[in-house]
Amino acid sequence: MTAFLASVIVVVIAEMGDKTQLLAMCMAARYKWQTVMWGVFVATLANHLLAALAGTYVTRVVPMSYVNVAAAVAFIIFGLWTIKGDDLDCEDKKSEMSPFWTVAVAFFLAEMGDKTQLAAITLAAKYNSMMAVWLGTTLGMMIADAFGIIVGVVMGKSIPEKIVKWIAALIFILYGLYSLYISIL
Repeated sequence: MTAFLASVIVVVIAEMGDKTQLLAMCMAARYKWQTVMWGVFVATLANHLLAALAGTYVTRVVPMSYVNVAAAVAFIIFGLWTIKGDDLDCEDKKSEMSPFWTVAVAFFLAEMGDKTQLAAITLAAKYNSMMAVWLGTTLGMMIADAFGIIVGVVMGKSIPEKIVKWIAALIFILYGLYSLYISIL
């Protein structure tokens, strides 16, 4: 699987039910969906560029065999993190910034240390392909957040959130176990 495709798939799965997806849903309730998507896009470009650069740098310092084992363990942890889930209240807070910058700054800050940002670091280290991971994780975030906003607006609270979280968690854990098995061989 290419670094780009893996990055898209991993981030789409990681973002399901994540706090930044919930934040995008909340922002879409307040602002035009186009404004929210552009804010998410700009914030993700910046945030995941930093993550991809960090992941690429790791491979220059840490031997690749250690990176592969760490990446496998990280995916198992992401799966467990997904089961735990995230919460976000949609309380209305006044901002001095325009709607675009409100979304972009809030999303950038919410993404710091989030599992999708950590996944971007892990993928960049695993594939040693900064550009493919950066573009792939950015596209993955846009797909997942667009999906979240559309589903949230259309279906409201009738989304089977627990089922989505458990399926995503299972995919992460199985991929992590498989990667760990391959890394140890």
